[in-house]
Amino acid sequence: MEQNQPTTPDTEASIESNPASEANEVMPSPEELLQAAERRAQEHYDAWMYAKAESENIRRRASEDVSKAQKFAVERFSNEVLAVKDSLEAGLAVETATVESFKSGMELTLKQLSSVFEKFNILEINPVGEKLDPHKHQAISMVPSELPANTVVSVMQKGYTLNDRVLRPALVLVSQGQ
Repeated sequence: MEQNQPTTPDTEASIESNPASEANEVMPSPEELLQAAERRAQEHYDAWMYAKAESENIRRRASEDVSKAQKFAVERFSNEVLAVKDSLEAGLAVETATVESFKSGMELTLKQLSSVFEKFNILEINPVGEKLDPHKHQAISMVPSELPANTVVSVMQKGYTLNDRVLRPALVLVSQGQ
């Protein structure tokens, strides 16, 4: 109460009753405190076990999701390659084909395969004129050339990358230098 306010018998009674009500409160017994602590400990243990089980389930589901994603990625690629195979078989099934029609069919099928490669980010390594990079190129021979030493002169077999990772290095001939 503020000092400036007059006190009445009611306010004096309420002030005096507060200490009395605190004294009337009963402290819990040690057994009750122990039981309450055990209940809280059990609740915490149950929550921990639930969280542990949930994290194991998440880990298992994530592993399954990765496995499924890999399988489905191979499935998508396989479906695209099957279309290329179908084109090759259709070309071979033609009985009256000429060399020109075979060549035309091969070019179309190669375009189809290149499109599949592009769709799945499989890129050619064709390094003519570049400096030899042992991570992307495999030198099979050195040849006399006017180009600087270790410069790729020609490609014997193209290399390929998948998402910037080398699937197959390019087989190259490199310059001996001058």
